[in-house]
Amino acid sequence: MQLLFLVPAVTYLVVFFGYPVVKNVVMGFQRYTIATYFTGEAPWVGLANYTSVLGSSLFGEAMLNTVLFTVGSIAGQFVIGLAIAMFFRRRFPLSGVLRSLLLVPWLIPLIVAGAVWRWILDQDNGVLNRFLEALHVVQGPPGWLTDTSLALIAVIVVNIWIGIPFNAVILYGGLQDIPEELYEAASLDGATGWRAFRHITWPLLRPVVTVVLVLGVVYTIKVLDIILGLTNGGPANTTQTIATQSYQLSFQQFDFGQGAALSNVLIVVSLVFAVLYLRANRRAVTE
Repeated sequence: MQLLFLVPAVTYLVVFFGYPVVKNVVMGFQRYTIATYFTGEAPWVGLANYTSVLGSSLFGEAMLNTVLFTVGSIAGQFVIGLAIAMFFRRRFPLSGVLRSLLLVPWLIPLIVAGAVWRWILDQDNGVLNRFLEALHVVQGPPGWLTDTSLALIAVIVVNIWIGIPFNAVILYGGLQDIPEELYEAASLDGATGWRAFRHITWPLLRPVVTVVLVLGVVYTIKVLDIILGLTNGGPANTTQTIATQSYQLSFQQFDFGQGAALSNVLIVVSLVFAVLYLRANRRAVTE
């Protein structure tokens, strides 16, 4: 009888998660184009789709951009999120209100955030360039989203802004579980400031840090909305990632087989980090 309560959840997972994943894996081995929707034919091509996408000249650049985007975003989100979490650990007036406002970037739909930041970073009429010109910081307006040397940095900065609340909230929760008595005892021995952080905060927060970093990587490597909203993979593919390349193959070139093959690469990478997350979470629970 108890198993009947699991039926709705299992059905939901199979229909909305299991079937799409299996279908995507199968499509990766088929010549699946827009003609398939009319003829119903999707010839089996084996590893041809993987050979094409992995051997393309764009794959190397997209993979490098994915790594840079992921590492830059995770590093920025974590460092700033940890600093904010440490700041809010001390109680002060309006701390609750400020913590609530901190969640705003996390609550805004990504496509909306992308549109707003595209306006802020616009080369000719953007708020940022007008502000910098008013302060005489720049001679000419930088092309934050059109300059090949700045576009990826700009996209990373925007993604950091979006991900800070997640890191800050989770790390703040981890800090709340550290007993104050440990800091009081350490202060008697002169361990304050950086020494207290190094010997008390960081060791006790490490399980939470591991979970935050692993989840951050799983989420960031598949970011699509914000890149499409800001640069659409340009200029000159300098912000093209595996996720955006898969999207363009599927929904712009209508080669769903190659798009599925490329997205399967992301699935494998995500599974690796998912396993790491489960192991880290299990270790954190046991500790």
